[in-house]
Amino acid sequence: MLSILEYINQLLWGFPVLILLSSAHLYFTTKLKFPQKLTLKAIRLSVTPEKEGKGANLSGFAALATTLAATLGTGNIVGVSTAIAIGGPGALFWCWITGILGMATCYAECYLSVLFKKQKPDKTYVGGPMYVLEKGLHCRGLGIVYALCALFAAFGVGCTTQSSAITEAVNTIAPVSPHIIGILAAFTAGLVILGGVKSIGKFCTRMVPALGFFYIACCLYLLILNRDFLLSGISLIVSSAFRTKAAAGGFIGSTLQSAARFGIARGLFTNEAGIGTAAIAAASSETRDPRRQSLISMTAVFWDTVVMCAVTGLVIVTNIQKNPASIRGFGSASLTSAAFTYLPFGGAPLLSLALVAFAITTLIGWCYYGERAVEYLFGETGIISYHLCYIVMIYIGAVLPMDLVWGFTDLINGIMVFPNVLALFALRKKIHI
Repeated sequence: MLSILEYINQLLWGFPVLILLSSAHLYFTTKLKFPQKLTLKAIRLSVTPEKEGKGANLSGFAALATTLAATLGTGNIVGVSTAIAIGGPGALFWCWITGILGMATCYAECYLSVLFKKQKPDKTYVGGPMYVLEKGLHCRGLGIVYALCALFAAFGVGCTTQSSAITEAVNTIAPVSPHIIGILAAFTAGLVILGGVKSIGKFCTRMVPALGFFYIACCLYLLILNRDFLLSGISLIVSSAFRTKAAAGGFIGSTLQSAARFGIARGLFTNEAGIGTAAIAAASSETRDPRRQSLISMTAVFWDTVVMCAVTGLVIVTNIQKNPASIRGFGSASLTSAAFTYLPFGGAPLLSLALVAFAITTLIGWCYYGERAVEYLFGETGIISYHLCYIVMIYIGAVLPMDLVWGFTDLINGIMVFPNVLALFALRKKIHI
């Protein structure tokens, strides 16, 4: 079954999904006249409170933090390492370009979700691609399909795979029983999850910025250490992105084809622009202005791919140039760990702890996405049961092999793209900047 899943995912993510998402990124960048130029304004809006608070709803910044909680983490750290190892340093260029263009798609999907969001009797808002499909395209069937996929993805990429990553990260520091790790992870996340949407929003607004700035600070310190190789590293990244023949030395597949393939795939996968999950959090914000919240939510892709993936990649490339022997004994997914060994205060163990913290925030952020999917499918009565199942699955993920779960998760994420992008193109005339 695993081999069948891998074959299907290679077909799905190798051409159809990549072409569909790349087309959406390019189209909405052009249609919206390059909304990326408003990034500084969007960042300013994200930290500016709205005058009208709705109490039980998320603030614009909390919605952004919840989105970042679900996306920041192993994709930015381990995923970039793998992309560079296989696709060469040019993969970072294409990953970065994909992030810039993906901001427009994120804006578009968040705009529609805010436009079509639903207000409940308690004055809170819910929304997301499933509501866009139902209210905008008048197709509840596709809404149900999307919600089911989002629910399964929450249990997969958001839950079990993250707790598995926690087990792996902890065991790089010290041998600890997976059962103990699973119980602690489930207990920690459960305290936040059972507190409801405001608890999740409060946790994310406090943890995500702190983690992000701490990780970026470590990367900037390493870049200062490697400053003599910074310009040559940038030059190598750009030149490798368009090189037609593989170059010798340190990197495996440094050609245009491999760099574009793995860089674009990693960029599309890590920021989730086009999958529609960011729109779920955006719709739960207190604002009724789709333009404002879409600009705020668009910055999630900026921070996730344009900043986090870029600094991670630069650290890896400059470290390999400065210390080529340092990568011996490290696999393709551990080039970041090799670079972090040069930190004077903990190095690789510190990176492992950061991965644990990022994985916990991802657990909590994705729990919120799954919660909204459950509410759409079964109403509020199913939320408590979902929370309990989710917490149990955190423990299960920490103790079981995850290869099969990863395969199903990749498949489900690929399926989610199609109804979401269909809605974007069908309702494109309603999206404004």
